[in-house]
Amino acid sequence: MPAPDDHRWMNRAIDLARRCPPATGAYSVGAVLVDEDGAEIAFGFSREVDDTVHAEESALAKVAPDDPRLATATIYSTLEPCSQRRSRPRTCTELILAAGIPRVVIAWREPSLFVADCQGYEQLTAAGVTVVELPDLAERARAVNAHLSL
Repeated sequence: MPAPDDHRWMNRAIDLARRCPPATGAYSVGAVLVDEDGAEIAFGFSREVDDTVHAEESALAKVAPDDPRLATATIYSTLEPCSQRRSRPRTCTELILAAGIPRVVIAWREPSLFVADCQGYEQLTAAGVTVVELPDLAERARAVNAHLSL
């Protein structure tokens, strides 16, 4: 169930996605990590630090793995966290689970353009993470990816 600030934070993530250098073989995604008091902990976007970094990965890299805020944080991502990946040893779903983040909010599920059947949503919920989808913001998140054939 959406929380009162979910739309505000997802709009911030969508704004971050606009900062991604477009790539023909990758989505432009923004992510924001927010603590339980509603303060931003970190942000990230695709290709922020290198050509293969994902948004969630970039945001999580800015926070110490033992930061106690992670245990009650929410990560907002414009796209469902990846469950398969060629460019790194760990998927964003695995990174979120390893960080112990209990709540994930997404704007849209990953289409089958690059991965036939992304399982990020399913893997997170199976591990006990609350996943909230904001379908009313999906089109805004997709629009940032107009460079792809979606």
